[in-house]
Amino acid sequence: MDLMQEVARAREANDHARVVELIPYARTLNMDFYDAPEGLMFRLRYQDANIGNPNVPALHGGVIGAFMEHAGIFHILWHNESSVLPRVIDFSIDYLRPGRPEDTFALCRVWRQGKRVANVAVEAWQSDPDKPIATARAHFLLSPPAGDSREG
Repeated sequence: MDLMQEVARAREANDHARVVELIPYARTLNMDFYDAPEGLMFRLRYQDANIGNPNVPALHGGVIGAFMEHAGIFHILWHNESSVLPRVIDFSIDYLRPGRPEDTFALCRVWRQGKRVANVAVEAWQSDPDKPIATARAHFLLSPPAGDSREG
């Protein structure tokens, strides 16, 4: 199975779920995405397994970070801005509020995208988009690894 061919088929069919199915950890997180008036909307559906501190209870910070990282990758894949699976160069997250035991949403914005690198901002919130629980800045490599013969 060629991942990028499968992503292209999913885009052609406008099948967001098919792209999520290609990435096992995204399935484990219980995330999905869909078209919304604001843009491509990402959702981390609540599940007990994503709780890090059951005394609060609060979502695990690593789950929030992984959700936001995957949102950035899916955003790039869906908009066909890479010929390979984008790889994280760096990822910086600011946790602003605890993630409560409910669905979490995210939107991405590509600030700059070249042939090799994309600079992406991600904002995550729960019930109120004006009260983000976390923001992130990421750089993704859009070209194949050294020695890979695929075009970038």
